[in-house]
Amino acid sequence: MQKLSLSQSLQQKLSPQQIQFIKLLQIPTAELETRIEEELEINPALEEGMDEEYEQKEEDPFSDEFDDDYKDLNNDLDIDPYLQNEDYAGYKMQGDGNYSEEDREMPLATSSTLLDSLLQQFGYLQLNDHQRTIGLQLIGSIEADGYIRRSMQAIVNDLAFSQNVFTDTEELEEVLQKIQTFDPPGIGARSLQECLVLQLRRKDTTDPYVILAIRIIEDFFDEFSKKHYDKIQRRLNISDDSLKKVIDIIIKLNPKPGSVESEGGSIQYLIPDFILTNNNGKLDLTLNAKNAPELRISRSFADMLDTYDKSSKQNKSLKETVSFVKQKLDAAKWFIDAIKQRQQTLLKTMNAIVRFQYDFFLSGDESKLRPMILKDIANLIDMDVSTVSRVANSKSVQTEFGIYPLKYFFSEGIATDSGEDVSSREVKNILKDLIDNEPKLNPLSDDKLEKILNDRGYNIARRTVAKYREQLNIPVARLRKQL
Repeated sequence: MQKLSLSQSLQQKLSPQQIQFIKLLQIPTAELETRIEEELEINPALEEGMDEEYEQKEEDPFSDEFDDDYKDLNNDLDIDPYLQNEDYAGYKMQGDGNYSEEDREMPLATSSTLLDSLLQQFGYLQLNDHQRTIGLQLIGSIEADGYIRRSMQAIVNDLAFSQNVFTDTEELEEVLQKIQTFDPPGIGARSLQECLVLQLRRKDTTDPYVILAIRIIEDFFDEFSKKHYDKIQRRLNISDDSLKKVIDIIIKLNPKPGSVESEGGSIQYLIPDFILTNNNGKLDLTLNAKNAPELRISRSFADMLDTYDKSSKQNKSLKETVSFVKQKLDAAKWFIDAIKQRQQTLLKTMNAIVRFQYDFFLSGDESKLRPMILKDIANLIDMDVSTVSRVANSKSVQTEFGIYPLKYFFSEGIATDSGEDVSSREVKNILKDLIDNEPKLNPLSDDKLEKILNDRGYNIARRTVAKYREQLNIPVARLRKQL
C-alpha cells in the first residue's frame, strides 16, 4: 500500500508539459513528423517555419511560467506575458548539423504496409455494405505478423458495440475465409496450425507430398511441432524418404506471413535518430535533421492578444475568445519546449553511449563492445534510468558500419578466467556459432554448451546458457534435431 501511495504521489507531481515530454521522448524519428503534423492540425497557434530576426532564448522547458494562466479564466485576463512577442517567435532547433536537404532523408527502404496491401485486395471483393463493414473490422484485427488473435465472438461484440452492426461468428467466418485468400498466403490465420494449412492449400494439391503435409499439419500438428516423427511415421505408415520430403515442404512455409515484403506499393523509410561520423579518429555526433523541426508561435494568433489589450475588455465574447487564445498559446509553447528538451536529452544520452563504447564506434569490432547497462549511462548523465530506457528502446544511430538500434549496445558482463568482463553479446555470438555448427542429428544440449563455454574461459551457468539461447530465439536441442 505504501509503494502504491508513493507511486500515485509521484505521478500527481508530473506537469502536463513533463507528460508531453515523456511521450515525445519515446517515439522514434520516423514517427516524430507525424506527431508534429497532428499538433499543427489541432493547434492554430503553432506554425512551421522560423523567425530569422529572433535570437533563441534559453528557458527551462519544465517551467511553471504559464500554469497560473489556467486559473479562473473568467477573472480579468492577465495577458502581459503573452505580449512579449519574442517568447513565441520561431527558432531553429539545435542538433540539425550542417546537412543539406538531401541528407535529411537518410533512407533505408522497407516494404509497403501490410494494411495497405490488404485493403487494396479487399476492394476487389464483391460484398454488400454489411459484409464490407465486417471485413474491414477483421482486417483491422490482423496484427503485424499476419495473425488474428482476438476471438471471433470478441470481434462480433466489437462490431455490435462500436459500429452498431449485428452479426454472428458464422457470418464472420464466411467473410474471414475470403480474406484468407489474400496475399501473402497464410494471412488472417488464428493459429500457427491454420496459417500453415492455408499456405499448403495454395500449393499444388495434386502433389501427394503436399496432400500428406496438409494431413500431418491438420491431424498430427502436436506431434509435428514436438518433432515426434517416429509417431507420425507409425500412424501414417510412411517411409523416412517420404517424411523428409514432407518436412522440406513444411519448413519452407512462412510462420509469420505479415512479415513478407510486398513487391509493389509505396516505399517507407527507416530513419536513424543520430548520425555518427568518424573524422580521422574524431567521432562527431549529430541529431538527424528530422529531429530538428522549425516551429514557431503564430504571429497573427499572438496579435489577437494585443488587440484585446487595447480594447475596453468589457466584451464577454471577446474575453472568451482570448481565453481560448491563451490556452492555445500555452499549448504551442509547451510543445516547442518539449521538442527542444527531447533533442537535448537525445544528444546527452547518445554522447554518453559513444564515450562508453568509443572503441567499438571507431572500429566496428563487436568484440570491443564493453558490458553496459542502462544505469551506467544514467549515472554518466545524471538522469533517471527510465529516461535512458525510453531513449534506448526506440532510437537508432547511423554509423559507417550500418544502422544500429541503441539497445544493441546494452548488455551485461560475463566474467572470464582472466578476471576480465566481456559483453554478453560476445558470448551470445559464440553460442550461436556453436549451435550453427553442431551435428544436426545430435544437437548440443544446454549442459554441453555450458561445458564448452567454460572450457573456453567463460564463467557461465547452464541457466544463463538457456536464457541466452531463448533470447536468440533458438529452440532446445530436441527441437533442433533434423533428419
